[in-house]
Amino acid sequence: MATLIPALGACVPRMTAGERRLAERLEQKLDDDYLLWYDVPVGPQQLHPDFIVLHPSRGLLILEVKDFRLSTLVQADKDSWTILDSASGEAKHIQSPFSQARHYAHAVLNALRADKRLTHPEGRRQGDLLFAWSYGVVLPNITRKQFNDAQLGQAMSADRVICSDEMTESVDAEAFQSRLWEMFPYERYHTLTLPQIDRVRWILFPQVRIGEQASLFDELDAQAEVPDMLRVMDLQQEQLARSLGDGHRVIHGVAGSGKTMILGYRAEYLARANAAGKPVLVLCYNEPLAVMLAASLAAKGLSGRVHCVHFHKWARAQLVAYGQGLPANNLPPEAFFADMVQRVINGVARGHIPTGQYLAVLIDEGHDFAPEWLKLVTQMVDPTTNSLLLLYDDAQSIYDRGRKAKNFSFKSVGIQAQGRTTILKINYRNTRQILHTANAMAGDLLTAEDRDDDGIPLVKPVSCGRDGPEPLIINLPTLPEQAAKIAELLQGAHADGFAWGDMAVLCRDAKTRDLCASTLAKRQLPVQNRLRAGDYDPLANSIKVMTMKVSKGLEFPVVALVGVEHIPASGEDKKEAARVFYVAATRATQRLVISVSGPSTFAINLQSLTTQR
Repeated sequence: MATLIPALGACVPRMTAGERRLAERLEQKLDDDYLLWYDVPVGPQQLHPDFIVLHPSRGLLILEVKDFRLSTLVQADKDSWTILDSASGEAKHIQSPFSQARHYAHAVLNALRADKRLTHPEGRRQGDLLFAWSYGVVLPNITRKQFNDAQLGQAMSADRVICSDEMTESVDAEAFQSRLWEMFPYERYHTLTLPQIDRVRWILFPQVRIGEQASLFDELDAQAEVPDMLRVMDLQQEQLARSLGDGHRVIHGVAGSGKTMILGYRAEYLARANAAGKPVLVLCYNEPLAVMLAASLAAKGLSGRVHCVHFHKWARAQLVAYGQGLPANNLPPEAFFADMVQRVINGVARGHIPTGQYLAVLIDEGHDFAPEWLKLVTQMVDPTTNSLLLLYDDAQSIYDRGRKAKNFSFKSVGIQAQGRTTILKINYRNTRQILHTANAMAGDLLTAEDRDDDGIPLVKPVSCGRDGPEPLIINLPTLPEQAAKIAELLQGAHADGFAWGDMAVLCRDAKTRDLCASTLAKRQLPVQNRLRAGDYDPLANSIKVMTMKVSKGLEFPVVALVGVEHIPASGEDKKEAARVFYVAATRATQRLVISVSGPSTFAINLQSLTTQR
């Protein structure tokens, strides 16, 4: 069965009857190695061909679907058609569907030719695509006999058309596939590799580019070269991101599975599809993650349409905006924030703070939210859209409130996601070696637990198989010595080509953090010590130094962990420390350094990891 993106269930509301019938045939009659896209914006012009069909050895095919009946067709030639408008009955002129399909195909061709790895490097076909491509038209309400009798072959090539009697449910799969590939004027037998397919997706669908690569390539620059190394969503991530419809949705995903990337895609899609009216709200617990998300969406010109804030900043803004009093300043921090949230809850209950303020609410790192917080923000979704997305990973629940309440049901807090829950198990962020080390640090924390789709499962990560260097364990007796060694290693990473902004030092506590930041500064390395909210600038080209807890949701190519040896021997404190260290270790995408001191059992176990493989 072919893979359709978005999933058929998400497409049906905007499909014509003929498009739905073709989608069903393509899914059912084509093999597993076919990829299909329906009405997805393509390339720099963001064109919308009805269907794109891609097969590793067959090539790429653009299909336009027209639900016209012969009785509504007044005139047809190669460039334009005249049809009777279904609503008014008046004649109107449209572009020929064959000309339309050709236009889309050539736009795709020109975009793909920008990548030298997808074209012939030399010879008479230099610059041509390595693989076959073509285009055609589907007429789901006109039979082949009607097509011939009406002499429509004069307006389009008969062999590039699929008629209604050639796409019935009973049609033989081989015969159906033959109709598709008869549309190709010639054959090329180059088989696309998986990396080449990713290159095709990277060029045609900018929305699937990961992270900083979303802005690396200027499609409008004819001289721009596609980067050598590309990172794109995998097919499950792309299908999920494009298939999220209205209603409540929950994604349970392991660290590094692309949850935040999917959230960013969803926020951008909603903001662009609803340019006027209510904004989109993106919430998380950690302030640096909110800052990073806000910077990412601001770079796309969406800061006015998408509000990215951490939960307590949003709660305070609600109290100020609607004239509700703030807590007393002399309260201890924990009591202050608890009182602030309760005041918002009370304000909503009394009707002083309105519900339904946002087109959609998207919650990242939902495992950090207490049940009453989730119940509160769920009420902020506009009931006409009812659009809520919650991202969750119980293994990364590093705050007491989340763990104490882990047995609550989503239904109990107003999240109606039964039947709309997805689990992402594959970790793409970390190399196999880093994930192995992180899992070892977590111990029995990652024993998978199943739940129904209204509960909280614990999902164990599976590596995508990407290899890298083994994590480096340094064992030095004192913290100053460890900090000095880390500074030396980061200087080495910079000499290897990593930017200062690619690096982070994640520390067990504030005292360790400040010592590490001071050590880096004394060596005249650019450093950003995250002391409090407002200190984190994700765009600054400086080494980020922060506590491990604050780093959750972020990622860096090079990460150093300091203070890992301080894991208690047993009990709840051990589990809490293991969770924090697991989260910190999985921030690293390429290199991980772990500093320890002394002959502690944990330090010895860590050092034995690299010798066991």
